[in-house]
Amino acid sequence: MPTLHLHNLSKRYGTTPVFANVHLQVAPGEFVAIVGDSGVGKSTLLNCMAGLDDWDTGHITHGNTRLDDLDATGRALWRRAHVGFVFQAFHVLPHLDVAQNVALPLMLLGQSDPTRVHTLLAAVGLEGMGQRLPQELSGGQLQRVAIARALVHRPPLVLADEPTGNLDPTTAARVMALLRTQTREHGAALVLVTHSHTAAAQADRVVRLTAQGIEAVDASQTLSN
Repeated sequence: MPTLHLHNLSKRYGTTPVFANVHLQVAPGEFVAIVGDSGVGKSTLLNCMAGLDDWDTGHITHGNTRLDDLDATGRALWRRAHVGFVFQAFHVLPHLDVAQNVALPLMLLGQSDPTRVHTLLAAVGLEGMGQRLPQELSGGQLQRVAIARALVHRPPLVLADEPTGNLDPTTAARVMALLRTQTREHGAALVLVTHSHTAAAQADRVVRLTAQGIEAVDASQTLSN
């Protein structure tokens, strides 16, 4: 499975620098948490990893694919096959039921696997809820739908942007356990952006993003802002 590699990445909005000199490598099966002050660009960096945002210097490679060599269509096709993205705001489609939302990545790949959808819904604790609409679910249930959708096509790279930010501590712990278990099962690399000490503490490695780049965080160092 491919490794994600960020080399000397920098990003500006106009003349305002967001981050610079970002070097990061994430191996298959590794769970890396990115922490840092509010406004430092953690979500922007995650969007760059997914090819959803552009950067100004440096490059990103995933296996043999160099993202800066791809146009918008090429990035979308790469993302469709290789990336699962878990958003803080869920971004489920309200007119589709739960099973249809989860099956969406498979549909975009021209695949159909109702058994896999059913199995994954059971794994995230939503068995029997496939025909419900999103507005019938709680926030924690919606986040589990988002996780199932991100994992259903078994992507080698899973990116999660504050997936527990809107959840109570008990539900947040369950969501993190599901995310970690499901990615480990298929050897996927998991990159998590978070403000949560508890979520970051579950990672194999924690790094802090600053305006000057990325630095390792010692286990004994506080992870809060």
